[in-house]
Amino acid sequence: MTFQLDPDTIAQYLIDSPHFFEEHAELLAKIRLTSPLLGRAVSLQERQMEVLREKIKLQDLRLADMVRNAQENDASAHKLHSWTRSLLLARNDVDLPHTLIDGLRTGFAVPQATLRLWGVAEDYSHTWFAAAASEDAKIFANGLSLPFCGSNNDFEAAAWLEQDIQSIAMLPLRSSANTSAAFGLLVLGSPDPQRFSADMATDFLVQIGETASAALACLLE
Repeated sequence: MTFQLDPDTIAQYLIDSPHFFEEHAELLAKIRLTSPLLGRAVSLQERQMEVLREKIKLQDLRLADMVRNAQENDASAHKLHSWTRSLLLARNDVDLPHTLIDGLRTGFAVPQATLRLWGVAEDYSHTWFAAAASEDAKIFANGLSLPFCGSNNDFEAAAWLEQDIQSIAMLPLRSSANTSAAFGLLVLGSPDPQRFSADMATDFLVQIGETASAALACLLE
């Protein structure tokens, strides 16, 4: 009568006997496993090498992603530095909004950008950036704790840009991070529906909004 061993019993025995294959090393060459890569049976050593190669491949991919992200972050930091420097070099206050918007378009390759400020000093009341904004737009800006990114659902701010805006980013401008009242709205738009997607990270846009707020505060009453 043949005694049939239970697979779980065999597995537990091997776990409890860590030196089994050291004492029976010849079995390692006889054990055959199916390779999902080669589509045939291979030895245990070959299968272990396949697993190891796959692990190394995954690690290489993760490392490549980390390097790419680091390079992208470095490029973004350089762009932010150059843009901030251009704001500091603006010759006078009335040129500042134009310098700010032009820098976003050229330095960050933003297809369209504009801004609206309210509560500006009398000297700037007739400028393009002080054009009328509805109370609804002001309430919307006040309610933003972070930049809004997503599809253009006929937002009033999209009308401040040129036509064919499929995705939009709206950044509230505040004199202080601790105040809820916004004094303006910085608007970025693109004909690409995915350029400013609802699931994109906003950390970098927060920095742009805070820098823009600090630069433009000099135009207020």
